[in-house]
Amino acid sequence: MQTVDNAERARWMGLLARAPLTVLQAWSQSDLARRCGTYVWLRRPETGLMMLRARAGGTGAKFNVGEMTVTRCALRLEETSSVGVAYVQGRSARKCEIAALADAALQVPALREEIERDLLEPLRVRHEAEAARMQRKAQATRVDFLTVARQTAA
Repeated sequence: MQTVDNAERARWMGLLARAPLTVLQAWSQSDLARRCGTYVWLRRPETGLMMLRARAGGTGAKFNVGEMTVTRCALRLEETSSVGVAYVQGRSARKCEIAALADAALQVPALREEIERDLLEPLRVRHEAEAARMQRKAQATRVDFLTVARQTAA
């Protein structure tokens, strides 16, 4: 089996983790998902808490922000022995299972291009559109404090 670049795998795992369950379920019903074959559980979906950490100003000392509910699982495709893992926000065992299946299938060279086109590219476009929308919303509420200081001094 061909190895996968870690950065590329991290990219698609991020897209799968943020994907809506409805999109993943639609993909899991496709012929492509059925071609992935059967799988065995290495770790069934389990839900727990994960501590979120941050840095003040992005450079300061780390501090605990709070906890987030996360579901994780791992599986292995029987035919190719590729292992798929997933960590998703929330309690959806089904979303986690489909994301892990897609991760395992993306490691199979014969399936990767088709999955990239049918699943990941639409997810990437959707994610970029949402990020642009949030950026526009943040820009609309931006305050330039230097300008405010000049106006109050005048």
